[in-house]
Amino acid sequence: MLAEGTIGIQENGKMVACHYKMKYFDEPSRFGIEGGRISKLTIRREGEFTCNYDRGWDLEPEDEATRTAVALLMKEYN
Repeated sequence: MLAEGTIGIQENGKMVACHYKMKYFDEPSRFGIEGGRISKLTIRREGEFTCNYDRGWDLEPEDEATRTAVALLMKEYN
């Protein structure tokens, strides 16, 4: 399945928009993040990629807001 959206994260007193696109499975997979269901994930902030996972980390989360967005997505979908 595919999902796309925006997560607002509070950072230094202002709201930061983390735009994500991801692919996830019905069941956990060895290709998923930490063996979970998310097999592909990209997050962008202000047009710049801040993380990319495609069956492995190509670009690990670069900042606290992106790490928070990844954690929220993993809690919901992984």
